[in-house]
Amino acid sequence: MYEPIDPDFFNVPVLELARKLVGKYIVHERVGGRLVVRIVETEAYHGAEDRAAHSFGNRRTKRTEVMFGEAGSVYTYQMHTHTLMNVVSAQEGVPHAVLIRAGEPVEGLETMRENRGSHIKKLFDLTNGPGKLSKALGVTMDYYGHHWTRKPLYIAEGVPQAEIVAGPRVGIGNTGEAVHYPWRFYEKDNPFVSKYRK
Repeated sequence: MYEPIDPDFFNVPVLELARKLVGKYIVHERVGGRLVVRIVETEAYHGAEDRAAHSFGNRRTKRTEVMFGEAGSVYTYQMHTHTLMNVVSAQEGVPHAVLIRAGEPVEGLETMRENRGSHIKKLFDLTNGPGKLSKALGVTMDYYGHHWTRKPLYIAEGVPQAEIVAGPRVGIGNTGEAVHYPWRFYEKDNPFVSKYRK
């Protein structure tokens, strides 16, 4: 049913990719079963000229190195205790990426509940934020440098998108004018969108 998307899908400008990712599936095939979510929220980070991007000023470090690589690569990083998942965009040497902020569970709900913990009571709280989403899917830093077209973790074709809304990104204070850029894209009225700035 699910197959990795064509690699050419990722070879587009980052703002276009961030919008196109809404509605696609993330699939994680694990020994205990398959986990699937439908992406409902993303944020674009425009590399060297984006003060909110880890690669602002073409900053090249051990953490950001993958952003300079092949479009469709997985950029994972840690924030506090959470792993966040990103999709590298643009041509090699141009460090653009899309943060996957939230998803709607499609398959493997019970495993997602186990991954997130029994204290999570509301369904939308399982995956309505980037750290929550990674934990629910069982995605760790081990996927850094993986490619989103390769199993067991991949992006697959989705279903037609509902209306997509654009607005400012979340949690990027102290980034000057970048805090106002409308580079966050989400599906209108979807309850799994993160709770900020709906």
